[in-house]
Amino acid sequence: MRTITLLFVSVGMLLCPHVAIAQAAPAQQARAASTSPPGVVTGPQAEVPADYVIGPEDVIAVLFWRETEMTGDVTVRPDGMITLPLIGDIKAAGLRPDALAKKLQEAAGKYLTEPNATVAVRQINSRKVFITGEVHTPNQYQLTGPRNVMQLIAMAGGLTEFAQSDKITILRGGKVLKFNYKDVSKGKHPEQNILLQPGDTVSVP
Repeated sequence: MRTITLLFVSVGMLLCPHVAIAQAAPAQQARAASTSPPGVVTGPQAEVPADYVIGPEDVIAVLFWRETEMTGDVTVRPDGMITLPLIGDIKAAGLRPDALAKKLQEAAGKYLTEPNATVAVRQINSRKVFITGEVHTPNQYQLTGPRNVMQLIAMAGGLTEFAQSDKITILRGGKVLKFNYKDVSKGKHPEQNILLQPGDTVSVP
């Protein structure tokens, strides 16, 4: 009788293999779900410009799949470094988020068998431009997107009545670029109305 029963079961599996597959599918799906890295950082994230690279004071989220002690938000120090458990100090400034994630994976590979890192940007604090002198609100401003000299002057409340608007300069590294507000506002020399870069200082005498 046992032989007949086993034969019946075997024949049934041959005739209806989809039954066995359907029974195995949930277990396979569960295993797949537990081994597929989500790579998703939850919570608020900053809008990242196309030319963005990580800089000092930026707050970034680091996610290591299945490694909660290495997962969290970190602030980039003035020296451009961040510190993570196991890995220690690693330079983040000057890298795009995906490049930093790759660098973290390589560094974590010394300690983890299957490191999987994701990097997202929480706050952008490094992309600053400065405007000084005869504007109503001289200050530093976050460069969250493309912005030219005229737009920055407008953000600073415009020129004061004492401003020498034809002698404005943009300091970029070791370069000094000229900007004539009178001309540009009349449509002359539009090439002077350049897109600003992080670290630029507009000086209005």
